[in-house]
Amino acid sequence: MEGIPHPIPRTVEEVFNDFKGRRAGLIKALTQDVEKFYQQCDPEKENLCLYGLPNETWEVNLPVEEVPPELPEPALGINFARDGMQEKDWLSLVAVHSDSWLLSVAFYFGARFGFGKSERKRLFQMINDVPTVFEVVTGAVKQAKEQSATPHNNSSKNKSNARMTCRDSMPKGVKVSAPKDEDESGEEEEEEDEQGAALCGACGDNYATDEFWICCDICERWFHGKCVKITPAKAEHIKHYKCPSCSNKRARV
Repeated sequence: MEGIPHPIPRTVEEVFNDFKGRRAGLIKALTQDVEKFYQQCDPEKENLCLYGLPNETWEVNLPVEEVPPELPEPALGINFARDGMQEKDWLSLVAVHSDSWLLSVAFYFGARFGFGKSERKRLFQMINDVPTVFEVVTGAVKQAKEQSATPHNNSSKNKSNARMTCRDSMPKGVKVSAPKDEDESGEEEEEEDEQGAALCGACGDNYATDEFWICCDICERWFHGKCVKITPAKAEHIKHYKCPSCSNKRARV
């Protein structure tokens, strides 16, 4: 339940910004803060829900008591399934229900404030342009496959050099090569598409050439340096980088 009041979105842009904030909070809970999230979902407690908040934070709490609730409620009792399945499967299940909840909240606002057909369509298109929580949590986006193709040099050297500069921190699926002849223009377009599909494993946002990125040596997902609190200076001293999710998993083993 949301203890802090947030402005009620009334336009398509405001509803989408609300959606993005809640989505960012949910992704953070299921990736960066997965250890904390796991501990809060104690099966011995009552029915618990995972809430994403508009300010990009999250909380695990009991459902609201009022009936009907002011907003659609997330999946109830996520904590009961925690110890009955593999952790990655449990996180994937929570992610799927989180996506359903995000859509229900967004279109609840649309219905409440009388969005017409064109406004509903525009809202859905804006939402559909970003990866789902499930895609980010499971790595179902193209990112994992693209990272398996390393450009030109030895993969180990490329991965180390990728942490040094914004240009060299491009995900492995983004190919850097010499200028192409005119008859190879089709290949260049495919490479541009691959660049657009590179996504941060923490926030799910697209790759940008002016941002520092770092690759996890365990799961091979790429992250914004700011999302995992790694600067280019810190990266110079890291031989093998492990993202927060991989670090937490190994700590529990």
